[in-house]
Amino acid sequence: MSGTPESGHAKNVANFEDLISFCTSYGDTYNPTKESLKLSALTGLLATVNTSLQAHKVAKTNFDNATNARKLAFHPLKQLTTRVVNALSATDTIRQTVDDAKSINKKIRGKRSKAVIQPVIVEGGPAPAPVRTISVSQQSFDKLIDHFSQLIQTVSAEPLYMPNEANLTVAALKALLLDLKAKNTGVMHTYIATSNARIARDRAMYAHDTGMVDTSVSVKTYVKSVFGSSSPEYKQLSALRFTYRSGV
Repeated sequence: MSGTPESGHAKNVANFEDLISFCTSYGDTYNPTKESLKLSALTGLLATVNTSLQAHKVAKTNFDNATNARKLAFHPLKQLTTRVVNALSATDTIRQTVDDAKSINKKIRGKRSKAVIQPVIVEGGPAPAPVRTISVSQQSFDKLIDHFSQLIQTVSAEPLYMPNEANLTVAALKALLLDLKAKNTGVMHTYIATSNARIARDRAMYAHDTGMVDTSVSVKTYVKSVFGSSSPEYKQLSALRFTYRSGV
């Protein structure tokens, strides 16, 4: 993802803290009429930025944890559904039901039900048109949940499917399905929270005119007007670099 990395945000904040310290050291000479440039406003903005940065870090950590939990929960699914199909095949269930289960399992595993027929190349003849295929690797977590639900429905409707293995029973499969749904929903919720926290952070730091970076530019301009462009005071502030682009 393009943009300023988290370290860039931290550097902006550190420079803004230095800017406030320099302005404080100027004493009564630093006396802007614009409310947003007063020391009290700068200090308040800094607090808002720090709060938004911390909130984003917490939200991002929660999102990462939820993503990892979902990944771990889904990892054994393909192997498990293959065992379910094998258990079904080992019964006297009719062939059509077994084929239905195998078809669903292929979707879970991301395989095609039928092989793609490639064109025959004839020497000296025109080049055949390329075969256009539509991806059948429906491996999004939502799709996996949907396919797994279909497989459970298939074996649930079969009276002969009564495995002795605890994790292959219909009850166990339904419990796993609920857990996978919960893990997937958890990722969605934490993603939304992270996205909103990022918006709040970027608004505090990079919003036009009111954000920390634009405010720092206004402070520099004011100090230049008070002390002059060649003054040591202005050189102190002009040496503080701020990055405009927001990042992750």
